[in-house]
Amino acid sequence: MKKSNLIIITLFIASCSQAHDDKLSPGPANPEQATAQQAVTYYIDAQTGNDNNNGTSDKTPWQSLARANQLTLKAGDRLLFKRGSTFHGVLEICGHGQSGKPIEVGAYGKGERPKIVGYDESDYAVRILNSEYLTLRDLEIVNTGKERKARRTGLMVACSDYGLSRCITIDGLFIHDVNGSLVKEEGGGSALFIVNRGKTIASRFDSLTISNCHIKDCARNAMIWSGYYNRHDWLPNTHVVVRGNLIEGVPGDGIVPIGCDGTLIEYNVMRNCPDMLPMTEAAAGIWPWSCDNTIIQFNEVSDHKAPWDAQGYDCDYNCRNTLIQYNYSHDNYGGMVLICDSGNERNYSIGNQGSRVRYNISIGDGMRSKETRQGMFSPNIHIAGRVEDTQVDHNIIHSNPKTVGNADRTMVCSDSWDGYADNTSFTANIFYTAETSRFEMTSSTNNLFSGNWYLGNYSSLPGDKAGRTVSHYYQQQVIDKDAKGYAGLLQLMDRKNICGQDCHFVNKEKIERFFSLMD
Repeated sequence: MKKSNLIIITLFIASCSQAHDDKLSPGPANPEQATAQQAVTYYIDAQTGNDNNNGTSDKTPWQSLARANQLTLKAGDRLLFKRGSTFHGVLEICGHGQSGKPIEVGAYGKGERPKIVGYDESDYAVRILNSEYLTLRDLEIVNTGKERKARRTGLMVACSDYGLSRCITIDGLFIHDVNGSLVKEEGGGSALFIVNRGKTIASRFDSLTISNCHIKDCARNAMIWSGYYNRHDWLPNTHVVVRGNLIEGVPGDGIVPIGCDGTLIEYNVMRNCPDMLPMTEAAAGIWPWSCDNTIIQFNEVSDHKAPWDAQGYDCDYNCRNTLIQYNYSHDNYGGMVLICDSGNERNYSIGNQGSRVRYNISIGDGMRSKETRQGMFSPNIHIAGRVEDTQVDHNIIHSNPKTVGNADRTMVCSDSWDGYADNTSFTANIFYTAETSRFEMTSSTNNLFSGNWYLGNYSSLPGDKAGRTVSHYYQQQVIDKDAKGYAGLLQLMDRKNICGQDCHFVNKEKIERFFSLMD
């Protein structure tokens, strides 16, 4: 999808030099001074507050975001907004906490979350800038302008010419109605935008956590990063965790770390994606770009309707050692997964190396209902370009009848994107099709198919000496219970509450046992 990602990043950081020192600055200049000061709790109440108050008691709160923006928060400080209050404008947060003495920005009182509503032309409604050991939680954030605005976001988390920004936690936010641009090349828009850069001081995040947030009706994307992507000048964010978030009503990309190493993305849900992107647009659910050692596990993505791609999951180019496991994908216009690399981007990219896709469940994907830029193209597994050393094993692909007659019914397609895949293995996967399907490996090289199940009818099959075309166990446990697969395969999942909604996640032990019992 993905050449346009470079355009996005260029738009965001064109003014920022990529040159950096070998050693990062530790952050704030005088942490000892912060240690010597006593922590303070500040209160803000839009209804009864007064900026002439001292702001240090819920009986004498301040009133405005402007007053709150004057603070540089120190270790142990709290900045609390009255529940049920609505604040118009932009909240700027800067604070330097310490290990064991974090800063908290959140809510007090009873009732609904405090609401921050950006101005018509606001690039963001809330920004955390050059901070560390800071938690932002329990706020409602809205940033709706009269017209769509390129790069509009709800919350921006940024470090620039700062050094190492440590231990930022985003928890329990409700971000909604952010009307950014729908066009990726314009810079798009997002609910949450994470930026690290620097003209004079290289800057990055360590231990950034985004959890328990509800993102609704935001465009173009849910959460996306902008960082050092060039392998000649790569300074990755480390120990990023994205966990337990609910994304609804987002038409574009769901969770996209860029320039990160060791990211963990788990127990997130993306669903109810509206069909509103222009026909030029490609997007997918959860995927890394220019990242190493990403783990994507125990997530659910459904209803993606992008005009191009629209897979539940993706491992994109300039990535190494991506692991996509124990995820649930269903009812997307695209298939379960895309694994891709542009062969023409090797001047800054290492390609796509060592991806592994295992123990995932796909039901009813590839349901594209209208023409895209390559016809009705929507294979269940799409491998594009010069990806290397990919392993695909122990996945369940349950392909249901298509709703339109000319829909793509391909199970696996490995085709060109300025090159072809090399050394791809497909081992012990269950491929089930309700209609005649096929495998199209084109000119990809060194493909290995071993011990897969090919259930249903196929116009072409790969060479698989240990392959099987019948499984009584799958017939009894899945098809006999519900031909579309939902009832039987949901038995391999747990139900878990995410942001107040009942969601399904693959159970590791159940799916591994299911494969052990396959005949």
